[in-house]
Amino acid sequence: MKEQLPHMRMEYSRDVLHRTDLNPNPLVQFEAWFEQSALEGGDDPHAFVLSTVSADGIPNGRVVLLKGLEEDAFVFYTNYQSAKGRDLKANPRAAATFFWPHLQRQVRIIGRVERISPERSTAYFQSRPRGSQIGAWASQQSEELPNRDALEQAWREAELRFGEGPIERPAHWGGFALSPERMEFWQGRPSRLHDRFCYTKKEASWELTRLAP
Repeated sequence: MKEQLPHMRMEYSRDVLHRTDLNPNPLVQFEAWFEQSALEGGDDPHAFVLSTVSADGIPNGRVVLLKGLEEDAFVFYTNYQSAKGRDLKANPRAAATFFWPHLQRQVRIIGRVERISPERSTAYFQSRPRGSQIGAWASQQSEELPNRDALEQAWREAELRFGEGPIERPAHWGGFALSPERMEFWQGRPSRLHDRFCYTKKEASWELTRLAP
């Protein structure tokens, strides 16, 4: 593997990105790229890397799923007591990175994060598959486990607790909204001369600039 890594390359030549191709509103532009990714068969187009920073300055990243684009914010759900939940409580800023290799495109987002309302979290929780609802009760996300059996036992206990009845949303589980202050759209180009355009929030409007690759 070590011998292969220096020689692993992909030439990006599918498309170009001009300033005139971009919508003045980056959220509208994101929706257009997202829909194209979904239509062209990309795997999990709503998956993105969420990067956070802990109270003691340690960065961390993980893949999560976008579950809403609401009120000009990117919405995702998690256990508030998880590592990312603790990070966001201590430092309510984050970065999101979407990569759609079949389109040779990337979108980077930086902004502030806050919890959404309990009502919105409950509405989404009730739309989840029953097994996922039980899982939210069974998993103490990011905590150490002695083995797989302990997790499966916790799931069975939660399943028995609720029986066939409705499952309420745990108070420790809910949604976050990432409100962008900066968004970058990247289109791969040959010879690594990629097209990069950055939107920066300026009060009620967006400023658009081209960046060197």
